[in-house]
Amino acid sequence: MTTTTTRAPVLRGPVDGPFLAPGDMAEAVTDFHRAGAAERRWDVETAVDWTAADANRLTDGQRSAVRFITLIEDHLPGYFAVYTRRFPLTDEVSEQDFAHHRELYHFTVRWAVEEDSHARALFRYQTDSGIACPDDLRRELAAEGRKPFELPHDESVALFAYALVQEKATQIYYQQLRSVVGDPVLAELLNRLSRDEARHFAFMADILERYLRVYGDAVVEPIRDVIAHFRMPLADTMRGYWRWALRIADAARYDHTDAYEHLIRIVNRAVDAPSDRVDELTRFVAACRTAAPLPLTTPAAVPPAAASA
Repeated sequence: MTTTTTRAPVLRGPVDGPFLAPGDMAEAVTDFHRAGAAERRWDVETAVDWTAADANRLTDGQRSAVRFITLIEDHLPGYFAVYTRRFPLTDEVSEQDFAHHRELYHFTVRWAVEEDSHARALFRYQTDSGIACPDDLRRELAAEGRKPFELPHDESVALFAYALVQEKATQIYYQQLRSVVGDPVLAELLNRLSRDEARHFAFMADILERYLRVYGDAVVEPIRDVIAHFRMPLADTMRGYWRWALRIADAARYDHTDAYEHLIRIVNRAVDAPSDRVDELTRFVAACRTAAPLPLTTPAAVPPAAASA
């Protein structure tokens, strides 16, 4: 019998550059905000009919999937802390870097609000549908939420590349789960969550394209490193993560490497005349894709997180 071990991550300081020019970051952030205009936003309290939520319409696997993604989404404070720790707004950074981080912060706070809404909505669904009682669920979330979170990368572009894959993978999973769940309330909620994740992915895609256009080969290796060591959030800290992944494998097909084809498209779109290093990157990413659905026995195909970040 395999025993799952957890380990506390090493918390890292400010990331290394290169960074985009503050004006370039500001353009990407403005486009993100435009895509999430007020008329497209939704409110947890009024967006769905919570009185109609009914977990009796779900299979055991679907219930387990809801519990799993709630734990992942609720870790938002840890994800947000990564941005504030790795892109600090303090006197320890230069004025130029501060200006970049300040523009990024305009994205980060909106992203955090939206991801926190995901956590609150999934909490509400669990309690109103009959999956869990509020006090028990709060204790369960607190047990995982107290654990720190970190990404094992020191280059800024690597953090954006990681978030790009994670956001797209989460979007794909929510779409897959939505297509099979029996409760229309949950299906509507997952649709809203997946649309938010699509916008988050679009922002990261914009950032990564800008990096590739400006820095070219200089950012290839950090992106490659992300794919070489990719693991979804909390895979190393949540007790029973892999066993839980096995339990909910039948809820909806999921393979995070499905997101890799989107990364390849972004690289190809950003680079007009690919260098040997860029060509090698796209070949490597393509080779890392799962050729066929796996039985969720390895990190190559596990249920996702959302956070979001």
